Amino acid sequence: MESTHQPNAHSHPEHDACHAHEEAGACACATATQDARRQKTGIYLFSPSGAVPDPARLQQAKKNLKQLGFKVRIDKSAAVRSTRFAGTDKQRLKAFERAMRHEHPVVMATRGGYGLSRLLPQLDYKALADSGKQFVGHSDFTAFQMALLAQTGATSWAGPMALFDFGGKKVDDLTVDLFTEVLTGELEVLSFESSDADPVDERGLLWGGNLSVLVSLLGTPYFPNLDGILFLEDVNEHPYRVERMLIQLAQAGVLERQKAVLLGGFSDYRLSPHDAGYDFHEVLRWLRKNVAVPIVTGLPFGHQKVKATLPVGKQVGIATEDGMAYLLLHEHSH
Repeated sequence: MESTHQPNAHSHPEHDACHAHEEAGACACATATQDARRQKTGIYLFSPSGAVPDPARLQQAKKNLKQLGFKVRIDKSAAVRSTRFAGTDKQRLKAFERAMRHEHPVVMATRGGYGLSRLLPQLDYKALADSGKQFVGHSDFTAFQMALLAQTGATSWAGPMALFDFGGKKVDDLTVDLFTEVLTGELEVLSFESSDADPVDERGLLWGGNLSVLVSLLGTPYFPNLDGILFLEDVNEHPYRVERMLIQLAQAGVLERQKAVLLGGFSDYRLSPHDAGYDFHEVLRWLRKNVAVPIVTGLPFGHQKVKATLPVGKQVGIATEDGMAYLLLHEHSH
């Protein structure tokens, strides 16, 4: 089910201007400081998973990002294809090495698909963590983010990718603002509607991502065995398959160890007459009845137009009140 809840507001210390984002029913705040920081931020685009289906779209993403003020470099093998993959396993491993060596601080995946699971045993996680790069992506990129966290404890960013979020004729303003503000540490609280959220006020390490990819890592050295705040999303997965994966996480003892579970978008699935009323609400009902962990719905993250950028592996807070949820991303020292 694609989440219909969108972020209602987000806040940081200073606001020079606030622009209404009518379609999302949200308020995105851009500052002169933010625009200046974009001018200094370099993004390195690489393809660690599936092949780029349309190289022209990758060039459009570069153009859009540059127009937004970012410096952009595309990895030399970003548009290479080897069957369904963006190059051979060796070529994609080399792309990680080039990304680490390049001067641009932000390393963003062009797209997801499938392919990172093949590479996990060959990656040098210490070197990747020590590089200080801000790795950004979602979907299949979850495999790398979870492996990096499990192996080193290093932070990465669950957020936009080049093709999906920047490769069209129009770019979502709120997604861009959230991306910029989170990376620069300006965004303190991400607020979003969550009409059926369980009461919660907790702190913990934020981790998670794509549910299918996360579950595929169970029992491997690349699954972080964390007691924290788990966020999940997925696409093209029928509610019964989502439920089955959640049951696997529950029966593996993962869910009940969490302070809270945040659910983002579960989009692009089709029900059949056989479902007879079974939908995502039934999944939530079962989960709440059988797993003792607070559930918060409506997280603006997933395979959807409006996408927050989330710090994977960082201490955050989550609180709910009166149909709203508040994800505390950054605290000032007092």
